[in-house]
Amino acid sequence: MPHIHELIDFTVAIFVVRDRKILLILHRKLNKWLPLGGHIELDEDPEIAALREAREESGFEVELIGERPPTTEPGTRALIAPRFLDIHKITDTHQHIGMIYWARPKSGAMALAAEEHHDIGWFTAEELDRLDPPMSNAVKWYCRKAIEEIV
Repeated sequence: MPHIHELIDFTVAIFVVRDRKILLILHRKLNKWLPLGGHIELDEDPEIAALREAREESGFEVELIGERPPTTEPGTRALIAPRFLDIHKITDTHQHIGMIYWARPKSGAMALAAEEHHDIGWFTAEELDRLDPPMSNAVKWYCRKAIEEIV
């Protein structure tokens, strides 16, 4: 994936919830439990990137949860707002601005993207503390918040 800039990239994270469980992947390169997600490509807006990443990484078509303002008109398309934003350090010289979305699966079947992930699965809020390798506190907070808010 080419970087949008050597110092910073824009990314999406998609926290998919079904039946009070969160969908997580065990990232092959990072060896961390994470939500679905990745870089926003130059020909994408954040919403399209989130839908694409969810489909590629899980096999699910998802519905993003959020508000879309009624401001679409010629030349402007209103986007579903992310639930949260963050900025996180990737290396000493590179950061990601993350757009964090909540989502529900609409259709499809869970499928492991083996070239990118070691594992994929649904987890309850209680199971997050027992994941191996352990999940970061920030990602765990987002997982629990998504499970709490998506009913």
